[in-house]
Amino acid sequence: MRRVLSGIQPSGALHIGNYFGMMQKMIRYQEEEDLFAFIANYHAMTSVSDGKTLALGTLDAAVSFLALGLDPDKATFWVQSDVPEVQELTWVLSSITPMGLLERCHSYKDKVTKGISPNHGLFAYPVLMAADILLFQSDAVPVGRDQKQHLEVTRDLAEKFNHQYGPTFTVPESEIDDDLALIPGTDGQKMSKSYGNTIDIFTSRKVLKKAVMSIVTDAAAIEDPKDPDKCNLFTLAKLFLDTAGEAELRQRYLAGGLKYSDVKKELLEQVWTTFEPHREKREELLARPDDVRDILAAGALKARAAAAETLATVREKVGIAYR
Repeated sequence: MRRVLSGIQPSGALHIGNYFGMMQKMIRYQEEEDLFAFIANYHAMTSVSDGKTLALGTLDAAVSFLALGLDPDKATFWVQSDVPEVQELTWVLSSITPMGLLERCHSYKDKVTKGISPNHGLFAYPVLMAADILLFQSDAVPVGRDQKQHLEVTRDLAEKFNHQYGPTFTVPESEIDDDLALIPGTDGQKMSKSYGNTIDIFTSRKVLKKAVMSIVTDAAAIEDPKDPDKCNLFTLAKLFLDTAGEAELRQRYLAGGLKYSDVKKELLEQVWTTFEPHREKREELLARPDDVRDILAAGALKARAAAAETLATVREKVGIAYR
């Protein structure tokens, strides 16, 4: 059985890009793999600077993940900051990380260009991500295409450490679903909270309708045939369709006479009905926050037990365990 690991940042409301890009796959994996899933609140500090906001967002992300179907009896589920071993391993890995390796990471440059403060946490983000993955001897890490380079950094550091100190870390493989590698937002860019182009999962119908109806489309006339493969509305709609439903919608595009407004109305209903039972579950969990905290505490104990084994080996090999 493989160990599969991934995390999600509590940096704002969860959206359908989060769900289809990572969460849905992770929830499926709990049935067949050794699943490790966590709320990456240390990572979120690179974009969330208000303490209260981060604390509330962390609990909210955990509630949402549980509401969407994550089962803490089938997976190890915790909050990143509840496993302090990750910070020690981050420092150990930092001590072998070439500056050039981090300087080549395009994510840092992209975020700085978009106005995010160029601090050390943002620059060293890939090392913390590597520690998250290697600490638990992860075999596979589902990531979006934008995180592929960071996963390569993790592999490089694992191989360098293993070469320098002897076999220690599992070298993980990335899992990128090409069909879901880039889920567009309402403006056609990658769906991201930082772009303000998301379709949130747990929101009011009024807000959801506003987001769906704002999806950018081309100016083709109603009677004209339309290319579904160049339409981000089609890309979003097919997330909620089975094979037959996708084929039918594709034919409507190609035949001409399709109104984008009709597709948007259909998408609104699909999003609303798909997540309706999860909204009810989420409200139940929000009414029992102490139970959620207990779930996370139990998950942290399981995660720390696994982390301790790896860290004991690391400490001995690098000479920290000198007694």
